[in-house]
Amino acid sequence: MPLLPSLNELTDELRHIWQIAWPLFIAQIAQMGTGVVDTIMAGHYGDQDLAAIAVGYNIWLPAYLLVLGILFANASIVAQDFGAQKLAKIRAQLPQSMWVAVALGAFIGPLVWFSSPLMHLLELPATTHEKALAYTRMVALGIPAVGFFHSLRFHTQGLGITKPFAVASTIGFCVNIPLNFAFIYGRWGAPEMGAEGCGIATAISMWLSLILISGYVLYDKNLKPYLPEWRPTAPNWFVIREILVLGVPIGLTFFLEVGVFSLIALLIATLGDTAMASHQIAFNIWDMFYIPMLALGTAMSTRMGHAIGAGESEGVYRALWVGCFIATVVSLSTTVVLLSVPEIIIALYTESEEIRELAIRLIRLAAFFILIDAIQIIGSFTLRAFKETRFPFLVMVISYWLVALPLGWWLGFGVADTVGDGAAGFWYATIAGITVCALLIGLRVRTVLQRPLPAAASFEPDNPAGLPDSAL
Repeated sequence: MPLLPSLNELTDELRHIWQIAWPLFIAQIAQMGTGVVDTIMAGHYGDQDLAAIAVGYNIWLPAYLLVLGILFANASIVAQDFGAQKLAKIRAQLPQSMWVAVALGAFIGPLVWFSSPLMHLLELPATTHEKALAYTRMVALGIPAVGFFHSLRFHTQGLGITKPFAVASTIGFCVNIPLNFAFIYGRWGAPEMGAEGCGIATAISMWLSLILISGYVLYDKNLKPYLPEWRPTAPNWFVIREILVLGVPIGLTFFLEVGVFSLIALLIATLGDTAMASHQIAFNIWDMFYIPMLALGTAMSTRMGHAIGAGESEGVYRALWVGCFIATVVSLSTTVVLLSVPEIIIALYTESEEIRELAIRLIRLAAFFILIDAIQIIGSFTLRAFKETRFPFLVMVISYWLVALPLGWWLGFGVADTVGDGAAGFWYATIAGITVCALLIGLRVRTVLQRPLPAAASFEPDNPAGLPDSAL
């Protein structure tokens, strides 16, 4: 990194990142907070329903993140095109991302619906299996909405406009709470459905969020210059290929990062409901840290993309300096809180003394994971700003699937003497994995930053979509 920019430059960059990040933070709190609320409300309904939702959540969440990650490519593409002022190309991008969303919904939705064979492999108690399958199938009905939602989200996000995402997600989250109350507990004339009712509430919230963001985007005058004419548009395979080439590694990275946690959770489920519930509490807390870090990383990456598109290396470094500073503050403060008052946090989830004791142990391990994870997050989003998406994917394969998972299996099942030791063993393994990941990502970022800035929109040939020369 070059010399530290001036205080005025850093303050100005902080203001720009904050303008992008705070709506993302609110929106992601709302979206990921849905899982937290589901867990809390199910925990107060019954231990079996809590365990069922924990299993189901860890099946559909990786699929959700795969969709999100693939469509994330639009944000990187649009950000660089915005920096290069390629307005026609920006307008042409949205219909093609919608086509990708259609394909993802048609594939991922049925995949989540037909997840029963995976649950059979876990040898869950019959009641837990039945409840988990019912919950997962209801959530699957909302998956098609997810693709369209994130297609619109990342298009506007690439422009640095994040309020539509915030408004839609927040309202969807707020509606999800009374829907949970109605369908889980059977209130206000709704049937009492437990875990299945929680899935229905989540699916309804997904579709509502799509309707809201669509309305926002259509009627916001500031967005009109960056939107296409709303008419049928044939697939442009070059644009779709660019989305997939950049997006599939991102999607697989998200999938593998959370997927390894999901697989670990499913393995922990074989240790019993207490171990599963304790792990899910710790995982939810990691989710809550991940949210502001995702907002920060996304905002930083967007600002970097604008600077790359405009050929301004100083802008890249200013965004990186500010991102590193905020990440340090957030990760250190989160770690201190988790190590200091885990009992207060756990009281929100359960009154079970057995779950409480194990959850405290896992939360303290999660605190150390979070501290290291901050490095990985900032580094990965920096690489994505440069449209470098394959290296983070390869690193995830190595660090999580070749290091963390085998080590977790050995520590969790091979040498553990108690259920608590088994659950903790998997968390020790993930800490080892994220350490390897952070080191490799950090070294790659250093190499990328030493290169000259790429030419704006260097991916495309002379005129890929038949756009006017002024757009290119």
